[in-house]
Amino acid sequence: MQRKIPMKKIFLLLLISCVHIQLYAQQTAIEEAEKAYSDGDFTKAITLYEEIISMYGESAQIYYNLGNAYYRAGEVAPAILSYERALLLEPGDADIRFNLQMAKQRAVDRIEPVGVFFLTRWFKAIENKGTADFWAKLAIGCFILFIGCLTLFFFSRWIRLKKLGFYVGLVLLVIIIFANIFGYNQKDELVNRRGAIVFSPTVTVKSSPDVSGTDLFLIHEGTKVFIQSSLGDWYEIELEDGNKGWMPGKDIVII
Repeated sequence: MQRKIPMKKIFLLLLISCVHIQLYAQQTAIEEAEKAYSDGDFTKAITLYEEIISMYGESAQIYYNLGNAYYRAGEVAPAILSYERALLLEPGDADIRFNLQMAKQRAVDRIEPVGVFFLTRWFKAIENKGTADFWAKLAIGCFILFIGCLTLFFFSRWIRLKKLGFYVGLVLLVIIIFANIFGYNQKDELVNRRGAIVFSPTVTVKSSPDVSGTDLFLIHEGTKVFIQSSLGDWYEIELEDGNKGWMPGKDIVII
């Protein structure tokens, strides 16, 4: 008698086959884009990398490669945008951060960030060492060890082990708290994207969300702004130096 294959097994095999086909197609598209970049056909590479992101979702590596292609093609604003998006996904990547700074050197505006308290700067530097997922995994791992330390502290018969459980547990608790804070901040930046890049050659920032508003200052293509609020088609923005004003939403692309 012929044995029938269970439907669950057939479904699982089909699912695995689809995943393999998708991965193969994605890898083929990446290799084609990399070849176009190596051949100096940056326009084709840009198109292919954009298609990969559209079809397979966001990836820090693909955004990084896309930024490189835009940079070599002389398109400053899209290059900065791509590097900024890559940095959101991999905030600890030194190569992305370096290339972003190189791209910013080509932008017209030279905006000096407002001075930040050294502890805040130090706190942010540590936070940027990992992604939201990294901090979440670290917090979970430390929490498991913390439970072990509590067990050691409450149930051990030896004083030394009790002390060890107490002090190690205290350190782990601090790590858990900070890991949760770092992870929350990274997740918030990724989900609620407030940064944007100016894509128009020149934009006049107004005092109010209206063309008749008072002209405050000019900003140029490639400048990074932070969205504070919106009203209709206008955004209230803040620059890294603290200057604020209103500008049309059509002139920026959100990171």
